[in-house]
Amino acid sequence: MRKFSKETFENCGRAIRSIADEILSAGPLGISSLDPAKTEMIVVDIVNGFVRQGAMASPLVEDIIPPTASLMDKCSEKHIPIVALADCHSESCAEFSAFPPHCIENTAESELVDEIKAKGGYLLIKKNSTNGFHEDKLREHLHSSPANTFIVTGDCTDICVLQLCLSVKTYFTQKNEACRIIIPINCVETYDAPYHDADLMNIAAYKIMKDSGIEFVSEITE
Repeated sequence: MRKFSKETFENCGRAIRSIADEILSAGPLGISSLDPAKTEMIVVDIVNGFVRQGAMASPLVEDIIPPTASLMDKCSEKHIPIVALADCHSESCAEFSAFPPHCIENTAESELVDEIKAKGGYLLIKKNSTNGFHEDKLREHLHSSPANTFIVTGDCTDICVLQLCLSVKTYFTQKNEACRIIIPINCVETYDAPYHDADLMNIAAYKIMKDSGIEFVSEITE
């Protein structure tokens, strides 16, 4: 690993500006261009514990609720199946060695926010890890589903969304099958904290996923 230097950080600054230009220039994608028989929407962790209450709640995530709910409507109209992942932990969850306790099972924090819950018609999968791919129910669903195109929304961009997307992408790669993952930028977000700058982490997550073949669009329209 190269030693950090002034030149290193100057290079990073130029890279970030280039990535920002890419993000700002992303265009929309029409949902009608997707094959409903081969497409699914995955909503990641838009639960109360990441939005409105508890140690991990962030007001930043509130902004992705309306466009995600609207996209769920579009998917339902096109008969595109929807999977909703929801963080749900026991009080002794091993994850709490890295994050403060949150989304304890049988509490309001572990429930989808009302705007998403009200949509219905989705497959709910509760998860005990930041990476929902490790849930048997999700892997069984992926194995039985004909879908190879996934619209992924939710939070956090740099944690749960990133880990899920990379796992799904490599799952299909392992089978030597093509997989398209689409992330509408207006439907993903992360939290802001003194040790976790939301803007930087969003950009870092974008770069990692884009370099892995994951597609970003500004939004998904009709």
